Amino acid sequence: MVYRPDYINAIAPFIDKPLVKILAGVRRCGKSTIFEMLRQELLRRGVAEECVVCRRYTEMELADDLTAKAMYADIRSAISGKGRCYLLLDEVQEIDGWEKAVNSLLEGADVDIYITGSNSKLMSSEISTYLTGRYVSIPVYTLSFKEYLDFKAGSKLSRDELLEQYMRFGGFPLVALDDYEEQSAYQIVNGIYHTVVSHDIMRRHHIKRQELFDRVVKYVIENTGKTFSANTIAKFLKSERRTVSVESVYNYLKWLEQAFIIYPCQRYDLQGKTLLKTQEKYYLADVSLKYSLLGYNRKMLDGALENIVFLELKRRGYDVCIGKNGAKEIDFVATRRDERLYVQVCVQLPGDSDREVSNLMELRDHYPKYVVTLDRMATGNENGVKIVHLSDFLLSEAW
Repeated sequence: MVYRPDYINAIAPFIDKPLVKILAGVRRCGKSTIFEMLRQELLRRGVAEECVVCRRYTEMELADDLTAKAMYADIRSAISGKGRCYLLLDEVQEIDGWEKAVNSLLEGADVDIYITGSNSKLMSSEISTYLTGRYVSIPVYTLSFKEYLDFKAGSKLSRDELLEQYMRFGGFPLVALDDYEEQSAYQIVNGIYHTVVSHDIMRRHHIKRQELFDRVVKYVIENTGKTFSANTIAKFLKSERRTVSVESVYNYLKWLEQAFIIYPCQRYDLQGKTLLKTQEKYYLADVSLKYSLLGYNRKMLDGALENIVFLELKRRGYDVCIGKNGAKEIDFVATRRDERLYVQVCVQLPGDSDREVSNLMELRDHYPKYVVTLDRMATGNENGVKIVHLSDFLLSEAW
């Protein structure tokens, strides 16, 4: 097991606090492994092993008739007579009404509760009804480049060669743990994707027109990092003589987002200081999802780099928007409490640097401004705009 300390550090302030700790992210991003790390951390702190109660509610390990009431009774039995217990409940969204059981345990037992899930509904209205103000959300992502290097600690490849691998094969831990050939790596990612689509989306939401749904997903993946709307997709499909309502497309996008296959990125008007409600962008949970479905092509690098930078900003707790400054666009405006930074992303700078840098220079404030590139020859500082190589940006402790 390769340690991912950032997540234990994120959980640590909430250990033994009267809050349900929710770890949610796309399937196979490493949530179960983080739970094992948490279990070891609790044991290190002196918690007796029998007081750490783990339950895994995946489809294969779940009895078909397990109800929230039965879940509650099982856990009550497991903690009986043990004093304070620590509950690690994995993939709880598989049980209808799980939030009622968790709420009852939180109120009526001496427990510290941690749960994981692969659906963002864990962090929305359903749980808010029962746990208002009594839960904290810790999003889990696929590997950062820093974590990827930890997974590849024994590799003889250079850092730049490992960055190339990371950009091609992505950050799913299962892929990073071994040295797979391209076809094998993408087969694994493809399997993860189809599990999410078939189990978490199609079956759960009773989608009958699979071919149409697949076409919408393909459109979204092909246009990662580009602005579009549900109406845009509906019109495009109409040009292909496929009929789908805007409402259906909107639902498809919502369900993909709930399953953490895509993340929305809204546009922000820097002059009006308002979020715009149209033409947002979407980024993937991992760049490998695009390559596993469409094949790898270096012409896709611009979008891939944007996706990688977007996820890194999200991992570090930033709210990320696309900046609209008059007729010009800033790739990312990232805010975290009273911090802000602006980021432009491009593969190569020569011939393009004036546009990338000038867009940032027009912003009349003193927040940090970056151009992130794969062009090492162009790195430096231009009129206060920092031009940095992708690997340096991803591995920087602070920006």
